[in-house]
Amino acid sequence: MVTARTVPFMGGIETHVDQVAGRLAKRGLDLTVLTTDITGKLPPTEERDGFVIRRFPAWPKSKDYYVSPALMRALANGGFDVVHVQGVHNAVPPLALATAEHRRIPSLITFHTGGSSSSFRNAIRGVQWRVEGPVLRRATRLIAVCEFEADLFSRALGVDRSKISVVRNGSERLPVSDRGPQESGTPLILSIGRLERYKGHHRAIDAMPYVLNSAPSARLVIVGSGPYEPELRKQVADLGLGDSVSLVSYGPSERDLMGALVRSADVVVLLSEYEAHPVAVMEAVAEGIDVVVSATSGLTELGRDGIVTTVDLDAPPGKVADALLEAAQARRWAAGPPALHTWDDCADELAALYREVAA
Repeated sequence: MVTARTVPFMGGIETHVDQVAGRLAKRGLDLTVLTTDITGKLPPTEERDGFVIRRFPAWPKSKDYYVSPALMRALANGGFDVVHVQGVHNAVPPLALATAEHRRIPSLITFHTGGSSSSFRNAIRGVQWRVEGPVLRRATRLIAVCEFEADLFSRALGVDRSKISVVRNGSERLPVSDRGPQESGTPLILSIGRLERYKGHHRAIDAMPYVLNSAPSARLVIVGSGPYEPELRKQVADLGLGDSVSLVSYGPSERDLMGALVRSADVVVLLSEYEAHPVAVMEAVAEGIDVVVSATSGLTELGRDGIVTTVDLDAPPGKVADALLEAAQARRWAAGPPALHTWDDCADELAALYREVAA
């Protein structure tokens, strides 16, 4: 399995890899995760939950489109029967697919598309898919994490939709710390995700004055870290919301603290401009928490399936506030969360694809 980043880094792809790798190992697969380490501080080899992580230097260290010749050499010379590449965001995936093709190793690619705060990045997405198109099309199997993503790449790559398998991210209840949550409010609203503009945390903040008009004890907690943090903190200060909005973040070893906070929430919100199948949303729903999301990209599927509540991406702050308050009051999952696709389901589906392409 090849991925640009994995634990201890946090994110959707990182969580996906970590959750399925251990489960695949328990199903008897001899699994190695090949990844990069631009910090130079992580162990080059790590055994974890029955599989092995091997980390290799990558350049440039200040960007996220880095390359790793050492990783490609390890892939070419590793004697692997199947190569599964995770993500399409930087140079690692297409180079890994090309390496697998050169060595005649069956390959799979899971797209894991996400948004970007860079207008330049968004503008060149179509060009990127055209450049990567030939090597992506030659992969043995293409995998999307939602129907929206499958349709997107069917058009972008010019391949028949039936050639793209859909293997959704799983869901699982988070571990919960016995120390309990450090935040409270009535209602308690969480906006979870990396602190990037496209994630829409600023829209949740804009809605808070309207929420407070109806619920003066409400609190919004922004959960995450990232480069947009200074702008969000300034927005909170400019709106005079310092007593009602806070920003927190948790590391990979603090998932139990994150779990305690999520379990105590009344509603989770993700007003992102683009998501395929967000892990944070599925974790919240697995806890029986109502979630409000933007009606865009893969999030619309979750709304269509009745799992989340959707609001228009350009909905004014008052409308967003109404949706948050209604969801917090309705508590439609109070009797228990809906049946969801689990990480075990995800691992079973991937194992079946591995057997198929290796046959």
